[in-house]
Amino acid sequence: MSKMKSVVVALTVVSSMMISASVVAADGAALYKSKTCWSCHGKDAKTPLMPFYPSLAGQNADYMFNQMKDIKSGARNNGQTAAMKGVMGLVNEEEMRVLADWLAEQQ
Repeated sequence: MSKMKSVVVALTVVSSMMISASVVAADGAALYKSKTCWSCHGKDAKTPLMPFYPSLAGQNADYMFNQMKDIKSGARNNGQTAAMKGVMGLVNEEEMRVLADWLAEQQ
């Protein structure tokens, strides 16, 4: 009975992790659209509107998260950050993490 209970608990944990991952993916995609990221970085996050805008798909999640935080706070204030500053006002830190994680998974 104890072994069966352990198996059920393990399956429940794995299932919830899989559901969480798919929710983050759905939320990341929705945020990418609703926060207007796609309008400069491309619908697929690979084909930016201008050649000097970065392609975001597949970038390191922690790097992107930190860049978003730094742009929002003003710690990063160079290049295209003026354009990004206004957009980052629409995104909270939790949403930045979801976006960064989702973008990192895009290939």
